[in-house]
Amino acid sequence: MKIRLKKVSDQIIVITGSTSGIGLTTARQAAERGAKLVLVARNEDALKQLTFELSKKGSEAIYVVADVGIEEDVRKVAQAAIQRFGGFDTWVNNAGVAIFGRNEDVSVEDQHRLFQTNFWGVVYGSLIAAEHLKQRGGALINLGSEVSDCALPLQGIYSASKHAVKGFTDSLRIELEAEQAPVAVTLIKPSAVDTMFVEHAKNYLEAEPRLPPPVYAPEVVANAILHAAEHVERDIFVGAAAKLISSTAYYAPRMLDRYMRRFLYAQQKSRMPARNRAQHSLYGPGPDLLERPGYRGGVLESSLYTKAATHPKTAMSLFLGAGIALMALWRLRQRPAL
Repeated sequence: MKIRLKKVSDQIIVITGSTSGIGLTTARQAAERGAKLVLVARNEDALKQLTFELSKKGSEAIYVVADVGIEEDVRKVAQAAIQRFGGFDTWVNNAGVAIFGRNEDVSVEDQHRLFQTNFWGVVYGSLIAAEHLKQRGGALINLGSEVSDCALPLQGIYSASKHAVKGFTDSLRIELEAEQAPVAVTLIKPSAVDTMFVEHAKNYLEAEPRLPPPVYAPEVVANAILHAAEHVERDIFVGAAAKLISSTAYYAPRMLDRYMRRFLYAQQKSRMPARNRAQHSLYGPGPDLLERPGYRGGVLESSLYTKAATHPKTAMSLFLGAGIALMALWRLRQRPAL
């Protein structure tokens, strides 16, 4: 069965983790493009403020307070979307939490909690969304990471959760394709992104964590998500760095291991002492309605690689145009001087 996806302007989109970082940026961009939204997060005050903000700009949105790690909460999200809008066209599983620390230092309780959000939240959301989308058609978009294909020291359980998200998402895609369900399943794999990722993470390190460069703007990820809402894509790497790391992990894993042993410890530790260790969002909502904190090392506001990957015809035209221009310049230089 051919999958037909609507324009974002004609869609009802569910976004989990919609009050911070990538989810917040995606919600605002989708609203600007005319989508109706179902906003999902644990922070009711932030959800109310965001819904009011978008409604003032003419957007139609509702919110549902939910912990994606609780299946019944996720079912309530789908029910609210059906009750208000008659259903949904795209479901984005974006909610996630992080932990910085050596695997041996991180408590098993914290590891379970991270998986409850990052993995089981995606499983619940995917299965509930697929149940609806199989009848209606649409897109299921899961947020993986560059660490879906490799693993970072000091972010072991987070890396494991994103490996698990990849395995589940790829398996579900195959099963839906086998039954010819009209559902596009996309895995988004961003590089490091300038969001509240570090501020919301639980930290076991002696220093305040930081993201290893290069770091991209959340708008780059939001663009990829909304592209996947309109186009059938298997997966999208956000940032050339994500594709490079994934390819290196596949073709030269030991070389990547040596690189990480040498550089990734220092790159993930700032010179600032660790803040109050009770300040994190592992078990409850933290400071929300912030897209990014402002990465001190500089942020890449766009990705030529991702633009080329998601718009291959445009990229080919640009490459051909550049080739023709270079050829014309070369021929001009070959002409004998008068």
